[in-house]
Amino acid sequence: MSYDLTMPESSDATAGGSRRLEHAVLSAGELALFSAFGRERTFGPGELVFERGQVQTQMYVCLEGEVDLDFGGDLIVKRIGPGEFFGELGLLIGGHARSADARAAKACKLIELAHEDFERLVSHDPVVTAHFLRGAIVRVVHSERSLIHQLRRRNHEMELALESLDATSRLLDQSEALAGTDELTGLHNRRGLTSYLRACQNNGERPGLGLLLIDCDKFKRVNDRFGHVVGDHVLQNVAKAIRTQTREADFACRLGGDEFCVLVQADSAEKLFGFAQALLEAVRVDLAQAGEVPHICPVSIGISLIEADSGWSDWYVRADHALYEAKRLGGDRLYGGAVFPSASA
Repeated sequence: MSYDLTMPESSDATAGGSRRLEHAVLSAGELALFSAFGRERTFGPGELVFERGQVQTQMYVCLEGEVDLDFGGDLIVKRIGPGEFFGELGLLIGGHARSADARAAKACKLIELAHEDFERLVSHDPVVTAHFLRGAIVRVVHSERSLIHQLRRRNHEMELALESLDATSRLLDQSEALAGTDELTGLHNRRGLTSYLRACQNNGERPGLGLLLIDCDKFKRVNDRFGHVVGDHVLQNVAKAIRTQTREADFACRLGGDEFCVLVQADSAEKLFGFAQALLEAVRVDLAQAGEVPHICPVSIGISLIEADSGWSDWYVRADHALYEAKRLGGDRLYGGAVFPSASA
């Protein structure tokens, strides 16, 4: 399945998380990004990359060969292979004393990322970087707490660092949520939709049974006659009607302007159609209470089924064609082509 969020020109934590926690493996996209911003370094067999107690701010990614992490005492030596990363705690909190010796088990090639390299990486692709950081922080917290438990002692500085990492993780979650939220309506925006589709693809999940495209009828007239403040209020009330009908498993988004979409989880095509009907009726009920100055406007809805062997562009095109037909028939209705019956105003 392909969930690329590319709009056709005709219109406007995961299953891999546990694997990363265990093995600290970069995804192909992360590896390519880190390779572009880091520096390659080579080490011969037995050569030291860093030693326990050394204060550094770099992290490393193994491209070729293997590196052994020796935590000393009776702790198991951890072997790092191609695609895995290590030393990230020094990069994340800075000025961190290494808790292990890192030594090349055989000739190896590494990517070294310093703090300034990581800052440029964040500026270049904040979404991928935030995704990496959240996984890396979870792994660091998990591994360091395990190490503290094995050593049977509590290290005050490490506890403070873990608290700082937990707080940073929460801030990242909050920042990511804000970045994926439409400021006007409180629904998800396109960035949030992209992240949701990517997560569904990574988890091997279908993002819903159907896609609804929702467009406000004659919205330009509202803006032209009453101004953008009233227009914004209309969009907020349309979003409120959408939010009222959606459930936790559904995904509602403002694509831009007066266009919205909902990825609907439903057991059958009939229930999907019933969801769309309920949404249309909710807008109509609110519309019936309108005064001289509009607070909401009628909507047209196009429906398409989400097929597992196709992607966003295919779903969007079908729903957009249905939306066009609903508008052609006069608006204030929903349409789903041959799959669904049409509902007239």
